[in-house]
Amino acid sequence: MNCIEIVTLDNSYNHLRALKMPEKKQYPDDPTAEAAALSKLGYEQELKQDFSFLGIVAFSFSIVTSWTALAGVLIVGVQSVGPPVMIWSWVGVCVLSLAVAYSLAEMCSAYPVAGGQYSWVAVLAPRKLRRGMSYVCGWFLLIGIIAMGATSHFVTANFALGLANLNNRNFVIERSHTVLVAWVVALLTFIFNAFLSRFLNKTYQGFLVLNISSLVVVVITILATNDNKQSASFVFSDFVNLTGFSPGYASLIGLLQAAFGMCCYDSASRMTEEIKEARKQAPRAIVLAVYIGFATGFIFLIAASFCMGNVEDIASTSTGVPIIEVFYVSTGNVGGSSALATLILVIGVGASNGLTATAGRSIYAFARDNGLPFSGFLSKVHQTNATPINGLGAAVFVQMALIAIYFGAVQGFQTVIAIAVEGFYISYAIPLLARLLSLMTSEPVLQIDAQYSLGRMSIPLNIIGLVYLLFTTITFNFPTVSPVNSENMNYTSAAVGVIMLISLVTWLTTGRKHSRGPESGGITVLQSGQAVTGAHPSLNTPGSSFEGREFPGDEKGERTV
Repeated sequence: MNCIEIVTLDNSYNHLRALKMPEKKQYPDDPTAEAAALSKLGYEQELKQDFSFLGIVAFSFSIVTSWTALAGVLIVGVQSVGPPVMIWSWVGVCVLSLAVAYSLAEMCSAYPVAGGQYSWVAVLAPRKLRRGMSYVCGWFLLIGIIAMGATSHFVTANFALGLANLNNRNFVIERSHTVLVAWVVALLTFIFNAFLSRFLNKTYQGFLVLNISSLVVVVITILATNDNKQSASFVFSDFVNLTGFSPGYASLIGLLQAAFGMCCYDSASRMTEEIKEARKQAPRAIVLAVYIGFATGFIFLIAASFCMGNVEDIASTSTGVPIIEVFYVSTGNVGGSSALATLILVIGVGASNGLTATAGRSIYAFARDNGLPFSGFLSKVHQTNATPINGLGAAVFVQMALIAIYFGAVQGFQTVIAIAVEGFYISYAIPLLARLLSLMTSEPVLQIDAQYSLGRMSIPLNIIGLVYLLFTTITFNFPTVSPVNSENMNYTSAAVGVIMLISLVTWLTTGRKHSRGPESGGITVLQSGQAVTGAHPSLNTPGSSFEGREFPGDEKGERTV
């Protein structure tokens, strides 16, 4: 047979099985099977598989931690459009985020590598676009993760300083205080991830218990102690528009504030090479992070809205953290407010630590594919504890540099926040776009050969998710207050330009010649009736033995990967 046929290995790895055979698959618990699957993608198993299913779900949600994220933007949303838009927008955002999460989960199940989104693009995109789209996606993902880590360190520092001000109203918070405390948080996350990574699994199981129990404590406490609650109409129906824009545009702003609270739910994909049964458990963790985030965020939004008090007073609090003032207004005493705020502070440290962990893995994975300058150094794994210490150090260094922008200007750090959110959302959109673009070529990806398969719903969910992501990434660039001036200007478009410039420069200097993606995509190729297994030259590398070749199914207008 003088043609190329694509077959997969079933997960007992004992015999070959054609793609067109029944879809039911058996995946063993044996970690060597995960290593073999990784080998089919052209990588060695260098990281230790410590994460259990509960551990990776806890890790993912501890980074998403929607209710504490919403605590940071609640006042902005309430001041702009009122609680009803925030609450009902949250429901809509979470439903649409599920379409994205399910789509990413299926891709993660098929290609469980630490590179995440950019690795999936390298396999799913049309042949001529693979390397370029993958490289751009990698940079948006990488900078988004690092900037989100810097943002989390910054917010955690604000909580610490807000607590100090709550207990001593004469203490004046300076920008330098925030930067220095945020640096301390960043360094602590490096120490833990570099030298205590073996405790990540158990630590985050503890953080999950702490997170959920803290929500229960916070909600019950403020509802029980607040004697001047807002009316039900204020919470659920009274529309407020203090933006200076039209009601429709103001509602859009409320939706975007809600979107800030649902981000980073793909974190499990960065840890796949450290998860037991990654093809099964990582996608489940991605989806569950959204469900848990929705439920906790919805409950918190309603409780906090009822206990809001005077919005103007809370927004202008000397603590710099409006939700701390909500606690104080509700409980009426410093001790109780400090206890509630401390719970969120600890949760914030957990989120910061998780974001540093994923940032280190992202740098390691991108460097392993020669996508970064100094890739040889950044892709090294410390042999003693199987941890990418160099990648972690680079991530924390850049995080601290981004935090230092706050020394100069408040507006400058707003750009860092914009980079974080926009980077994530664009990195979510590119894999979906890549898969859908393939449908317009002679190699359409009609089915993704994954254990966590969406079946016939795969393409429809990809479409819904992509439309939502394109809508949010465009509208994130719009101003949120009128009239627009240098202080309230939305710098998101500038942030996107910065990322594009970085990716262009690195592509021209190093990436164009050296970068690659996953190799054969986990497939085994039969050529002239002979099975060829193991690592293959990258489908994305110019000059590889796969470049320009046709896949079986091309003549029928279909491709399964």
